[in-house]
Amino acid sequence: MTVSVEIGSSSDRILRKISELGDWRGETLARLRAIILKADPEVVEEWKWAKATSPGVPVWTHGGIICTGEAYKSVVKMTFAKGASLKDTAGLFNSSLEGNVRRAIDFHEGVRINEAALKELIREAVALNAAGKSKTKARPARSQRAI
Repeated sequence: MTVSVEIGSSSDRILRKISELGDWRGETLARLRAIILKADPEVVEEWKWAKATSPGVPVWTHGGIICTGEAYKSVVKMTFAKGASLKDTAGLFNSSLEGNVRRAIDFHEGVRINEAALKELIREAVALNAAGKSKTKARPARSQRAI
C-alpha cells in the first residue's frame, strides 16, 4: 500500500496556494494572511479537510478555529467559524448571513480591505474561543451503588 504524504508545514502549503493562484486572489489571500498574523501573533496556521476531491483549506486557529480562507473564481472568502456570535461593529460580514453559527466576508477583485476592523474581528474571535475554553461543563452527579 502506498501512502502519499504532503511535505512541508501548513504555512508552506498556504504560501504555495497563494503562489499557485497567481492573480488578484493570491494577492488578496496573502493580504488577509498578513492581517491575521498581525492581529494575533500566536495564531496557528493549519491546512484542513484535504481529500481526494478537495485540496484542502487554509485555517487559522487559536484556542479553536478563528477563520478559513478560500479562493473561488470571483471571490476570496474568509469564513469565521463562530461569526454569528461576533459583534462585527464595522459590518464586514457580507456572506453566509443566514447561518446560525458561521459568517463570512467575500472579498471581490479591487476591494479595499478595512484592516483595522478586520483585526478587531479576528481578536474578538480569539477572545470568544478563549471564553469558551474557560467555561467548565457541569458534570452529572455520579450515582452511588449500594454495596
